[in-house]
Amino acid sequence: MLTRLTLRQMRNALKSGEVTAGELIEAHLSQIERENPRINAFIEVYEEESRARVQRPLCGLLAGIPVTVKDSFDIAGKVTWCGSVLRRNERAVRDSTVVERLRGAGAVILGKTSTPEFLYYYETDNRIVGRTNHPWDVSRTPGGSSGGEAAAIASFMSAGGVGSDGGGSIREPAHFCGICGLKPTPGRVPAGGHWPEIAHPTGFMGVAGPMARTVEDVRILFEVLAGYDARDPFSAPVPFREWPSEGVRVAVMDQLPVQAGCAEALGEAVRLLGSMRHECAQFPFELIDGAHDLWRVLFVDYITQMLHEMIGDRQDDCAWTGVELMKYTREKVDVNRLGEVLARRDRMRARLLQWMGSVTVIVAPAFGTTAFPHRRPGMELMDAIMPVSPWNLLGMPSLVVPVCVGDDGMPAGVQLIGAPYTEELLLDLGVRLERARGAQWQTRRSSHMNTTSTTSTMA
Repeated sequence: MLTRLTLRQMRNALKSGEVTAGELIEAHLSQIERENPRINAFIEVYEEESRARVQRPLCGLLAGIPVTVKDSFDIAGKVTWCGSVLRRNERAVRDSTVVERLRGAGAVILGKTSTPEFLYYYETDNRIVGRTNHPWDVSRTPGGSSGGEAAAIASFMSAGGVGSDGGGSIREPAHFCGICGLKPTPGRVPAGGHWPEIAHPTGFMGVAGPMARTVEDVRILFEVLAGYDARDPFSAPVPFREWPSEGVRVAVMDQLPVQAGCAEALGEAVRLLGSMRHECAQFPFELIDGAHDLWRVLFVDYITQMLHEMIGDRQDDCAWTGVELMKYTREKVDVNRLGEVLARRDRMRARLLQWMGSVTVIVAPAFGTTAFPHRRPGMELMDAIMPVSPWNLLGMPSLVVPVCVGDDGMPAGVQLIGAPYTEELLLDLGVRLERARGAQWQTRRSSHMNTTSTTSTMA
């Protein structure tokens, strides 16, 4: 099936003339028609626009490739709901920077994918389009807040796309759905035209980043998306470059309590990295001790205050099922507390980066759990978030790579974490880890997909 090709394979098939862009788009639109009713990943599908786009000559690195974007990135003339009925009438007047760059590279945007309300939870469910389901098992969640994006890509309705991440929102859904996702250094992929606006004082934790079924495909998307943009206050003019990963040292972060599938994935990744002749040693966790609590002050306590101010007396219009992080607030954050937390963050970051240099990669669990049944995380949520939150706080790039399928039948991945602006190093190591993992993953993945698809449709 055309939809089962990787993004790179699609690109090669288009270039060689084995397939036309029109055939590729129709295959994906048919896949959406088949799969989306049970998964519910999309808020809008742009069928006629997609067909019209491939009638014109397309050029660029993604010419003719079908992609999707999370419903937090503006597309001119289209809605940006972010899962909230308070934004039902919002329509963008300009494309976000990532949409401009995707279109500039010749990509065909098939539609926008669903999110929790205000992007503020680790499950994708909202009052406008309802709950998004896991492609392998519809009784489970694909995660959030980029859960619709991960589900669309994992179920072959899209070749790849763009999500955003302020506390694991690219990485948790990628890990849950068995795909790859990159949380870049802040500003490396511009977030201009993202809602909520990614800006000071806490916006350094939030980023835009690519998602796809393979690391190689994530790398292609990153090459298209990366680059300076004046609309993003954190953007820096860092050029895309080649960065071989041979010889990097690997620090293993195994000190956090995680569920069995996540621990299994970490152990297998360490074994594979060792077989690739990388020196592996335990990460000195004291370097980031307290990072999760600092993130929690900024991302949970402070942002909850901002949401309450924005919502005001319109609380009855909010479903709250999508903003359950608000119930985890512990304190009111005034300007003095904000300054104290930011100063502690900066000192912690300096110590860590001095220890890491540019040739250390941290390998860590991708989240505390694998994909869980809707509304039932299976462990305390704040504990489950602990593997991902430090890297938002500290502004460090992190790549999720799927490694295995756990005993619960759900995929499990790991994070590869590097110093700021080392995305190319992580991507190179991720490609090599993918190759070392081998094709067995794809066989097991397809088997689970086929079984759950049939079962879920019958149900």
